[in-house]
Amino acid sequence: MSKTPSRPRAQTNLKAALCLGVGFTAIASAAMPAMAQEDTEDSARTLQTVTITATKREQTLQDVPIAVSVVDESVIAKAQILDLNDLQSVVPSLGVSQLQSSANTNFVIRGFGNGANNAGIEPSVGVFIDGVYRSRSASQISDLPNIERVEVLRGPQSTLFGKNASAGVISVVTKKPSFEFGANVEGTVSNFNGYRAKGYVTGPISDTLAFSLGGNYNVRDGYVDDIGTGDKTNERNRYGLRGELLFEPNENTSLRLIGDYDTIDELCCAAANIVNGPTGAIINALGGTFNPQDPYSYEVAYNFGSENKIDNAGLSLQGDFDLGAMTLTSITAYRESDLEQNADSDFTSADLIGRNYNKTNIETFTQEVRLTSGGDGPVDWMVGGFYFDEKVVIDNEFFYGSDFRGYADFLSGGALATVEGALGLPVGLVFGQQGQGLVEEFGQDNTAWSVFGTVDWHMTDRFTATLGLNYTEDEKDAYGNIVNTDVFSGLDLVAIGFAQALGGFGVDATDPAQVAAFAGANPGAFAAIQAGAQDPATNPLLGLQPLQFLPPFLGFPNAVEDGQSNDDDLTYTFRLAYDATENLNLYASYGTGFKATSWNLSRDSRPFAADFTPGSPVTSPGSSPIRDAGLAVPNLTTGTRYAGPEEARVIELGAKFAYDAFAFNVAYFDQVIEGFQSNVFTGTGFALANAGKQSTKGLEVDASWNVTDNLLLTFAGTFQDPIYDEFPNSASGDISGSAPSGISDTATSTSATYTFDINTLEAFIRTDWQYESPTTYFDDPANQALISNQREVNTWNASTGFTTENGLGVTVWGRNIFDDDYVAVAFPSVAQAGSLSGYPNQPATYGITVRKSF
Repeated sequence: MSKTPSRPRAQTNLKAALCLGVGFTAIASAAMPAMAQEDTEDSARTLQTVTITATKREQTLQDVPIAVSVVDESVIAKAQILDLNDLQSVVPSLGVSQLQSSANTNFVIRGFGNGANNAGIEPSVGVFIDGVYRSRSASQISDLPNIERVEVLRGPQSTLFGKNASAGVISVVTKKPSFEFGANVEGTVSNFNGYRAKGYVTGPISDTLAFSLGGNYNVRDGYVDDIGTGDKTNERNRYGLRGELLFEPNENTSLRLIGDYDTIDELCCAAANIVNGPTGAIINALGGTFNPQDPYSYEVAYNFGSENKIDNAGLSLQGDFDLGAMTLTSITAYRESDLEQNADSDFTSADLIGRNYNKTNIETFTQEVRLTSGGDGPVDWMVGGFYFDEKVVIDNEFFYGSDFRGYADFLSGGALATVEGALGLPVGLVFGQQGQGLVEEFGQDNTAWSVFGTVDWHMTDRFTATLGLNYTEDEKDAYGNIVNTDVFSGLDLVAIGFAQALGGFGVDATDPAQVAAFAGANPGAFAAIQAGAQDPATNPLLGLQPLQFLPPFLGFPNAVEDGQSNDDDLTYTFRLAYDATENLNLYASYGTGFKATSWNLSRDSRPFAADFTPGSPVTSPGSSPIRDAGLAVPNLTTGTRYAGPEEARVIELGAKFAYDAFAFNVAYFDQVIEGFQSNVFTGTGFALANAGKQSTKGLEVDASWNVTDNLLLTFAGTFQDPIYDEFPNSASGDISGSAPSGISDTATSTSATYTFDINTLEAFIRTDWQYESPTTYFDDPANQALISNQREVNTWNASTGFTTENGLGVTVWGRNIFDDDYVAVAFPSVAQAGSLSGYPNQPATYGITVRKSF
């Protein structure tokens, strides 16, 4: 496959963004001195100062010399941001895609991110909640009570966070318990019979001990009608509890104990038909139905609902100890995540896949210790250690449904019965039977540790140099075993054709002596028979190989594959920051990041080509370690057992302007990940592979402007040019030089908030607009050619409300108020060649929220 030529449109967008950034910077630089001299005594026009801890120190957003976005509690409340899925509407560099279940969610920063559809893959975007690492999306997507702020750090952050952060970090900070009594309650009613409730109470138990207790409840009918089952899918059914104790026996000691539990039990997520390929007629002939090529009808037809049940629980203890010249911080945490799901993965009412069940248990222990200097003198420093111990256990079941045999007969023209008859098997009763399939066991034990730290050298009052280092070692012991009862997928069709050809010469292929005698006496004829057994023109059985969906599996570890990986890496950050004026900060940085090997804990795990030479034994395939060890099984192919480490590097140049009523930040970035861990669905399985090199470069801009005492305008945008620099061995062939699918060149978020008083009421009106430029759905050009459009996002949200003097607040809100339609993610329909399915976005939602603070 030839390389895709460069894309003028993307380059034009990038140039336009560069021009925008340079022009905006020039305008701001010229205008700001005048603005700074204006009378700003009226504090209403002064921008809010946001204090963050992105660098493990409390600093204002404008003082932090890194690319970071902060969403505080006021924006979270007004914009009705319920979970991390909603966060992307106000942080354009962040992408969030919810896939086939509530637990399969991908977080992407600057076009880099993975972690769904395989519990062996840890995300490239690390999520931390109150300093505790959440290793999988199932433990990240729940509603959280009493959020104080969310910080999104772009680019690798290994020198600040001890665990995987090759693409970026999402850090969620909740409010600590207070030694003053406080409480709030909140209730919401919304369309689709939605009801939400939240409550929070905090206060003192004694002079040194405070508590808080929060809970949330979130239910909603599904917005997709399942005409097959009569249910509604894409529902919400979630609740959680969170309790905290804060112990401060003296001014130098603080201990924060957090316990939380949350559960999700809902039908999700509906996949609609986008392209109705040739197999659609077969589905209909079997009596199955689906809504062809109309994803925005929000109507599907399944024979059972896709169930999701997720239980998350955890306990953490953070201790902060002021030692005078330094502060010691310790965070100890244990978390457990249990996931159960069963999906009708053919996404039709035909019973092709009768069961696709997954049960995953993840137990995680983490320990972080940091020492931070007191901030006096020309040098600030932080040094820390991080330990990670995790166990993953996966049990899967995949069984054919009652219509699968009929479907296979349609595809093969009745050839399955012919093969059964030729082998002397009961016709119609052996191949493709209901209940045949796979029972799977996968898992891994992962231990990792790292030491990390940063040193800030304040060379002058305005000039600071920073050096950060992280050394990580990561060990994994993985395993996988499958019991396969799919008889047809275990047939060696090459060997059967070979036996039939030998039988024509009166040779019994099951008798090695007869075969050897014939080969010795007739070497030319024997070679021709071997070649013919591999040629579809002479062995028509080979046309049935695409129906062998579930070939036998070689378990690991085994005599050749030890199931172990051991990675280590030294990553670093070097940054120069210059306070040019009181209002202008400049910085330049170079940083690297790392993510360890991710094991393929799925039925698509296959030996590497270096370990195995595919082919039927009757064709005399070459020697390979697995064959030499006697481990070969019929129809075994090569692929990947794991994807090797990711190594990231990023160059950033940034400027931050801050004035009384205006703030503007711009950053140029050039980011590369070597060995990006790609996991792509091919229609019958997932292909896990390392991209040789994926990169992106561009601009990030964000601005806030108090135009008047009452009107605040914000704008944030990411303008980038992502590309696979090298990806010769993707599931779609050599796609080097092409743009990764699903990553927009332009992503923006624009908002306007108007605050005003009506008598004693504090009122507001807010609207925000999220835009993402068109992008392809598929890396595979053949699949993209089947679909006539690209993914584009053009979504508006709005809210208005008021708060009384006694703390009663009312908000009327709507998300996606103009019903913008797009398919969030598209994929080849399961075992339905030529058809495409996808997940339509959520339609307009709206409601009213009432809250009371005490």
